[in-house]
Amino acid sequence: MDAAALQQMGRKVLEIERDALTALLPRINEDFARACQIMLACTGRVVVTGMGKSGHIGGKIAATLASTGTPSFFVHPGEASHGDLGMITKQDVVLALSNSGETNEVLTILPLIKRMGAPLIAITGKPTSTLAKAADAHLDVTVAQEACPHNLAPTASTTATLAMGDALAVALLEARGFTPEDFAMSHPGGSLGRKLLLKISDLMHKGERLPKVSPDATLSTALLEMTRKGLGMTAIVSPEDKVLGVYTDGDLRRTLETGIDVRTAKILDVMTPGGKTAKADWLAAQAVQLMEKHKITVLLVVDDSAKLVGAIHMQDLLRAGVV
Repeated sequence: MDAAALQQMGRKVLEIERDALTALLPRINEDFARACQIMLACTGRVVVTGMGKSGHIGGKIAATLASTGTPSFFVHPGEASHGDLGMITKQDVVLALSNSGETNEVLTILPLIKRMGAPLIAITGKPTSTLAKAADAHLDVTVAQEACPHNLAPTASTTATLAMGDALAVALLEARGFTPEDFAMSHPGGSLGRKLLLKISDLMHKGERLPKVSPDATLSTALLEMTRKGLGMTAIVSPEDKVLGVYTDGDLRRTLETGIDVRTAKILDVMTPGGKTAKADWLAAQAVQLMEKHKITVLLVVDDSAKLVGAIHMQDLLRAGVV
C-alpha cells in the first residue's frame, strides 16, 4: 500500500470509532444512572473483570476508577475460578465486561457472585446476552462494526467500552465532589501531585544552610556568607531574626558598578530593603508563581512574626519537579 492508501485506512478507522462513540450518547440513560447509584452505594470495592481484550480494557477502567475516588481493582475471571474469587466480598460491586456477554470464564463465576449478594453491573455489546440479563444494571456498548476490515479484531467495541468506563468514572468523581487535591493524594509521584502536595517547608533551606547576616556586617562578610551557602543571596536580619532586607548576586553587580569598596562597605547601605517573602505552609507552586511574577529566583520564608525561618531557590523547585 502506498502512503495515501495507508493514510486513508487510518482515517477510516478513526471515523468508525468516532461513530461508535457517537452511538453511545443516547445510552447514557436510566441504566447508566442506576449503575452509578449502585457504585456510589458500595461500601467495599468495585471489582472489574473481563477476558482477553475486555480484560485489558477492564484493567484500565479499574485504574481510572481507583485514581478518581472510587476504590477499585481488576480480577482475572479465569483466576477467579481458581481461588481469586476470594478477593470479592458481598460489600463489593462487580463490573463485568464482555462484548458478547457469553464469555465462559465470566459466566462461570456469575452464580457465585449472585450467591454472595454482590451487585453486578455488566458492560456488553449484546443486551439480550446471558451476562446482560443477569446484571443489576447493564450498559450497552453495541457497535455497528469493528474498525478491523474483517470485522473481527476488537477495535471499535473496545474503544466504546473504554469510553463508557471513563463516563462512569467521571460521573462518580463529580458525584463524590472529588477535588484536584484528592487526585493529587493518589498521584504523589506525578507533576500534579507535586504541585498540590509539596509545601515550601518541604524544600526550603533552613538552619545552618540558611544564609543570613546582621545589618552591621560588612559587604565582604555578606559575600563570604553567600559563597558558603550557595544560594546566590543572603538575608539581612535583626538580632531577633526579623527580615530587614536581602542582598543578591544581582545587587553585587550593581554595587561594583558604583565603585564602592567591598571590604569596608556596610551591607545595610547596599542591601535591598524588605525583599519578597513567603510562608512555610504555602504550596511550593505558589512560590513558583511569586518568583515568576517578580522575576526573582529566591524567596525568603518567614513566620507570622516576620522572623526568617528559611529560603527557597528556583533550582529547588526545578529539582522537585514543581516547575
